[in-house]
Amino acid sequence: MGFSDTEMNREELGNVMTVRAKPAGALFVKNNGHREDEGESRIEPNVGLEFDSAEDAQEFYSLYAAQAGFRIRIGQLYRSRVDGSVISRRFVCSKEGFQTNSRTGCPAFIRVQKNDSGKWVLANIKKEHNHELGLPGEIRPPHIQRKAHPAPRSSNIVSTRTGIRSLEEEDGRPIPSGIVDVKRLKREEAEGLPKVEPYKGLEFCSANEAYKFYYAYAASTGFKVRIGQLFRSKHDGSITSRRFVCSKEGHQHPSRVGCGAFMRIQRQESGRWVVDRLQKEHNHDLDSPMDATRLIAAAPKGFREEAGSGLDNLDLAEANGVLTLAKRGRQSSIGSDWYPLLIDYFQSRQAEDTGFFHAVEVEDGKCMSIFWADGRSRFSCSQFGDAIVFDTSYRSSSYLVPFASFFGINHHKQPVLLGCALIADESEESFTWVFQTWQRAMSGRHPLSIIADQDKAIQQSIAQVFPNTHHRFSMWQIKVKEQQYLGALLSMNTEFKCEYETCICQSQTPSEFDSAWSVILNKYDLKENAWLKEMYRTRKSWVPLYIRGIFFAGIAMDGSVKSFFGTFLNAQTPLDEFVLRYEKALEQRRQEEKRRTLTL
Repeated sequence: MGFSDTEMNREELGNVMTVRAKPAGALFVKNNGHREDEGESRIEPNVGLEFDSAEDAQEFYSLYAAQAGFRIRIGQLYRSRVDGSVISRRFVCSKEGFQTNSRTGCPAFIRVQKNDSGKWVLANIKKEHNHELGLPGEIRPPHIQRKAHPAPRSSNIVSTRTGIRSLEEEDGRPIPSGIVDVKRLKREEAEGLPKVEPYKGLEFCSANEAYKFYYAYAASTGFKVRIGQLFRSKHDGSITSRRFVCSKEGHQHPSRVGCGAFMRIQRQESGRWVVDRLQKEHNHDLDSPMDATRLIAAAPKGFREEAGSGLDNLDLAEANGVLTLAKRGRQSSIGSDWYPLLIDYFQSRQAEDTGFFHAVEVEDGKCMSIFWADGRSRFSCSQFGDAIVFDTSYRSSSYLVPFASFFGINHHKQPVLLGCALIADESEESFTWVFQTWQRAMSGRHPLSIIADQDKAIQQSIAQVFPNTHHRFSMWQIKVKEQQYLGALLSMNTEFKCEYETCICQSQTPSEFDSAWSVILNKYDLKENAWLKEMYRTRKSWVPLYIRGIFFAGIAMDGSVKSFFGTFLNAQTPLDEFVLRYEKALEQRRQEEKRRTLTL
């Protein structure tokens, strides 16, 4: 039976069952002190099951899944809004979601929650699947990596912690920490020792280390790798996740076949990186494993962690039998079938409207971002383009189409469209191109102010293209982050809520704001809160005190201005409906504007 995703009450936790996973994968269950015999009996997840750790819960669900005939993935996690620690985890059917063609949006999952004693309790469960299951026992449960206990250090012992580092000596010299010992890996393989395989939970000291490991694994398996997509923190722009993919991933080149093999790593609070997603299966024949000589010659030199390193623009290319890192272009998140449809639409509009403007960003022969604005939007900008809103609300959730829009506010307080764009990726290059193209379409317009998200890529692009424009952060994004980082305090401590809101909304001078802010940080022990540090650094882009006197066309600080397209267009609008919905929204908005003008 299914359970809704709500919290358990105390009665449900009254008679819990403790489940402990054994390293070999067998389980024994303790219920009120009694132990069941190990055997082939079927295990079933139930609300109230208690585990010593989240890894135990994952292993239990993995074994259950193997018995039932499906695979699992690690789903969403939830953190404490007080100290940021993980307090809840979801483990889902591998067919959950729709990110790949093999997924069916399966709703099956379990959610475990950490209680005050440190145990993890199964709080919610959904057992029903929306797809056919495999045969029981047909799927072998994967090994769940657990944290290794500290062991005495020795000069001839290979560390069991998964930093993929060796403490052995090579030619009398210790191998530096953080470097993949390719010679040792190949020697062990030649001696019949098992080669290192990636698995979920594998831990590294750095993303550089993870890349070298996956590179060595790929070379010894018979495929090549590329550095794939990266993900950044929305509050400070730092890299939080990276993907390393098979070189045949995607379809941008005739040699690529859409291979789904990849390894994704996630940065932890400790600064270490953990494999959180992994797909080993390829949809093509593998090459012969690379011999040790070529592998050592091709060993990557590594990369810097942060922006500007070009990591997300690197490929592994082969020249004269040696693999080297070569620069590649950005990847577009816009489906390839969108380009011909929209370009056809733009050409038909241009035949009707001589003021219609459109542009497509092209990089290395590939279409990237798209921008367009009709004649009326270009005229409206000449009238209402001093204060503009760059609406990228598609980024607030998973999206099918990265649709963004520019709009201003007319003298009736109505939004007026000033242009639209599809954003290829969330890089500074994409946003810079979109802003420059908007400016070109609007005859070199420099707005006095712009309301846009606070992401570092957007901030840097605005500073580059509109150096004298005041950038105000989108209030909806600030509210989301407030709930993420301060939600518990805001909801449970009315005194903190009052002091926090008074500091922000009622401070009249910079010194008054600084003093009140400092009191809050000290009183509530928030000095080390990274989000508050960043918000203080960028206070001139969101605190009312610093925004007074700057023209924003009457758009209130609470962000109450509505999106121009409302419910007509959103991030999930499919291709076959996009143009129709776009034109319908445009027609309705402009009819409302006309009626408003006629009634006054």
